[in-house]
Amino acid sequence: MTADSASNPSGKPRIGFIGLGIMGLPMAGHLLKAGYPLTVHNRSPEPERTLAAQGASVARSPREVAEQSDIVITMLPDSPQVEEVVLGENGAIEGLRSGSLYIDMSSIAPASARKIAEALEKKEVAALDAPVSGGQVGAEQATLSIMVGGDEAAFERARPVFETVGKTLVHIGGPGAGQVTKICNQIVVALSIQAVAEALTLARKSGVDGAKVRQALLGGLAQSRILDLHGQRILDGNFKPGFRINLHRKDLRLALEAGREQAVPLPATAGAAELMTSMIAQGMGDFDHSGLAALYARLAGLD
Repeated sequence: MTADSASNPSGKPRIGFIGLGIMGLPMAGHLLKAGYPLTVHNRSPEPERTLAAQGASVARSPREVAEQSDIVITMLPDSPQVEEVVLGENGAIEGLRSGSLYIDMSSIAPASARKIAEALEKKEVAALDAPVSGGQVGAEQATLSIMVGGDEAAFERARPVFETVGKTLVHIGGPGAGQVTKICNQIVVALSIQAVAEALTLARKSGVDGAKVRQALLGGLAQSRILDLHGQRILDGNFKPGFRINLHRKDLRLALEAGREQAVPLPATAGAAELMTSMIAQGMGDFDHSGLAALYARLAGLD
């Protein structure tokens, strides 16, 4: 089956969405509600059924998704999964037609993004790497920050799609630039959470009211979105995942790999990654990344 205007009275491009996890499912839902004809594919069937009940079509493979779509979007855990879905057997590359657009909104290695872009260029398919920031809440509220690498004309073509799922859109540069930006984002977020966790653990161990410490810091130079949002989560002991430790640890691995490739020392990033590795080893990998405070509490001898 191919996309054609006769079977698409809305006139909007047909979108294929692969990867319906904690982020992908609400993002795909926004596209469907905005009137985009949607074809989906996921490893487990439950999210497919959820969207099918709302009018989406379900495909049996990434190739079939691409055959039915003008734009294919992936939202997957890591580089190997994205490369397999796009370049592997029955992958999207086998179904994408000349003039199609591929958008990866996963967080993967910049080198993988460039590899995929080069492979698709040979088929005259434009590719964008467009990782996001904002977590589950941002995906559910369509307020994601989207950082994009790839051709500027392709970015403008994708703009209406991005505006459906996000609020802040920035075209960074060529292929891979979006992924470089995302790992920079993840460094800042990780180290900011680490700083807030350390500060509030010290306050607690010193017998000082952590809520008042947070209130005071929010009025000064230490004010930040991390202190506001995750500081409250830490005070509440609420580590239900919006963004899991094991996924953030993956992103820091990508950052450290990029640092080695570019000969950039990242010692603070390496330290945060080791703390997250310790959490995973202790069975806390599914905690929200603000759960770093739980590790600090344990190390400080607190309950």
